[in-house]
Amino acid sequence: MAADVLTLMRKRTDVRSRLAHVRKPFRFFLCGDPALIAEMRALLLSGHSGDSIPPEAAATLETLDMSRPVAMTSDARLVIFLGRRGDRAAAALDALTALRLPIFALTVDAEAVSAMPSSPPPPGEIGDYTVWGIERDALRSRLFPHLIECCKGVEVAVGRNLPALRETVAAKLTRNAASSALKVAAASAVVDHVPLLGVVLGAVASAGDMVAITGIQIVLMMQIGLTYGKDPDVHDIWELLPVVGGGFGWRMLSRELSGFIPMAGIAIKGAIAYAGTIVVGEGVTFFYQHGRHMTRTQASQLYDETKRSSLQFARDIYARLRGKGER
Repeated sequence: MAADVLTLMRKRTDVRSRLAHVRKPFRFFLCGDPALIAEMRALLLSGHSGDSIPPEAAATLETLDMSRPVAMTSDARLVIFLGRRGDRAAAALDALTALRLPIFALTVDAEAVSAMPSSPPPPGEIGDYTVWGIERDALRSRLFPHLIECCKGVEVAVGRNLPALRETVAAKLTRNAASSALKVAAASAVVDHVPLLGVVLGAVASAGDMVAITGIQIVLMMQIGLTYGKDPDVHDIWELLPVVGGGFGWRMLSRELSGFIPMAGIAIKGAIAYAGTIVVGEGVTFFYQHGRHMTRTQASQLYDETKRSSLQFARDIYARLRGKGER
């Protein structure tokens, strides 16, 4: 198993393939109030190392002149309209729907109560957002996650070029990896609980899911590093391996639980794999944000909170399975 993990490391640390994620093109269109556009550009681009902003990062934010026809580009992902109270009604946003891009109509009103939809606007439709200011604290809870939801496949490039969105990108990458780990663990648990198949393949599946989930976590670690502007480096990988390595203990626990609670173990095993991967993603994100690892207390608290919510999810799924079986 250790040899398999080392093989995974060699594959996952290929610089050329990892950097391909960074170079994926994307573009955000900005329009509306010029002063607010300048504030949004400054916010999204803030956080680059050094005193200058890389030209390729600045080029990802393009200002639209709504009085002229808009030339559509294949790398465009969304439109952000920025206005003050009353600007939204006077803006000809319907003309932008032809672009078939999600349109975020952001009204900045210091006296209004913040209001945002529960999901991002679909392509060609307008979503109305009201915030008290163009500041990270006002945008990070709903608008930033919605922007990243519209950037499927280019999340790493978005975080790399727009530092204000890095934490949001890392959170999405972590959720995606955790969902993949859950599926791997659940599939392995199903094999364990099929009588004949479990006897024949159970040990192989158990070892295989540990390697597969570790591979998922190594990729996650690399993606978050790239998001924070760190190119793949063996030294960084070794420095972060303790975060990934901690997952082995969590998967052992899931295996023990699945053995004691037969069918419920499928849900529990998946839930703990999910929780362990969340901790890896949060731990790596914390490292790149603060330049140090989480303390044991911080990691344990994060894991316990994540496991608790994941096990509740597992109980809900098990209850549904039992309900269907009793009909």
